[in-house]
Amino acid sequence: MQMPQNRFLELIRQGRPAWGCWLGIPDPTVAEIAAASGFDWLLIDHEHAPFELSDVLAHLRALEPYPVAQLVRPVDSSPSLLKRFLEMGAQTFIIPMIDTPEQAAACAEALYYPPRGRRGVGTSLARAARWNGVDDYLAGANDEICLLVQAESTTSLANLERIAKVEGVHGVFIGPSDLAASMGKLGQGEDPELINACIDAIRRVKRTGKLAGILTLNQTLIKKSISAGADFIATGVDTLLLSGAMRAAAAAGHCP
Repeated sequence: MQMPQNRFLELIRQGRPAWGCWLGIPDPTVAEIAAASGFDWLLIDHEHAPFELSDVLAHLRALEPYPVAQLVRPVDSSPSLLKRFLEMGAQTFIIPMIDTPEQAAACAEALYYPPRGRRGVGTSLARAARWNGVDDYLAGANDEICLLVQAESTTSLANLERIAKVEGVHGVFIGPSDLAASMGKLGQGEDPELINACIDAIRRVKRTGKLAGILTLNQTLIKKSISAGADFIATGVDTLLLSGAMRAAAAAGHCP
């Protein structure tokens, strides 16, 4: 059996902005609806949404038949948690709240097999290896891992180039909401200073030769992110898309 390929890395190689959506509803049917909607990539948000480990696994399975890249955002960078997601078959990670190059290096150490990292070996129990069914899984697994770290504080911006240049880090994802809070602008997603900080961060990451991404519903920030060279942009969240459509229907008198 062949090694499962990392669809996100394949997508990025196309050299165009990749469009994504956040998944926060722990129901595989919602994941399938999103997978069939035309997004390039979908992120399973274990950080803020009510996903248990089994829910993440169910989402990975639901998305597998569709031509969409799967990303996972764990609640934190705990090596034991990352190990579980790796064994489930997750290959691309966005890890939140990374403020220093040392934290980024610790993430890389947890995700890669030796000698590159310290990932534990348990392939007979791992969906990732198809329970020892993948030929030479241990030899090729590191090449299919993609590590994206999230910069979402003024401290992370101060360390941005050093974080991006850490070996094993493929790119940096800018988190505007927490960055706004760190800047003393909690909930002010339209603030010009915040938007400028995000665009400057994207440009700085790109200058290191690494990938740059962002999640935003702000049309101005979306357009400026594209101009700045962002490689992947999330423009939707399943909870907001569903609630927005329902509220619009109710307001239009479609509901009694």
